[in-house]
Amino acid sequence: MDKLIAPSILAADFGNLERDCKMINESEADWFHIDIMDGVFVPNISFGIPVLQSISFHAKKPLDVHLMILEPDKYIKKFADLNSEIITIHYEACNHLHRSVQEIKDLGVKAGVAINPHTPVSALNSIINEIDLVCLMSVNPGFGGQKFIENTYIKTQELKNLIISKNSNALIEIDGGVTYENAKKIIKLGADVLVAGSFVFKSKNPRKTISELKSV
Repeated sequence: MDKLIAPSILAADFGNLERDCKMINESEADWFHIDIMDGVFVPNISFGIPVLQSISFHAKKPLDVHLMILEPDKYIKKFADLNSEIITIHYEACNHLHRSVQEIKDLGVKAGVAINPHTPVSALNSIINEIDLVCLMSVNPGFGGQKFIENTYIKTQELKNLIISKNSNALIEIDGGVTYENAKKIIKLGADVLVAGSFVFKSKNPRKTISELKSV
């Protein structure tokens, strides 16, 4: 499978959200990556359902919704109803992870699980065959523009080995600090999806940046 590029809307210009959604639609990007932050699980607040409704209206590509929130079960159905193709919840935020994953899948949505930089890949041993995607946080979640954490290379390899050993179909998504410099190595180690926010939207030509990431 060719790698997928998922620009993170968190880094978009919210005064020109329709324009930036159109740019993604017309680019070589594959998904819209949408970070929902509650200011509790992570030290930042992003946006909620009204903004996602607007993005959903304009988006012509799948919505990859990343819930960086406590008690995600309370909101899974609401986000599923907004045409989310994938809903990713955090391992660290779920008391009953398997139940939460099943709720997502029962709604006809693909289920992802994200793990923070300090969480070992081995935490996913018992769930890897139940999920469609693993989001490896390559920065500490909460803010865009952070530097890529080098240990992510090791975790990507470990995760790829786990997926192969368990005969899982889960995709590996890398979220945070992705650039031209590290993208090639990440992909070589087994990543399938690259999330890029500031690197895309703060570039002089976002469409060109997406295209070049796609061809790395």
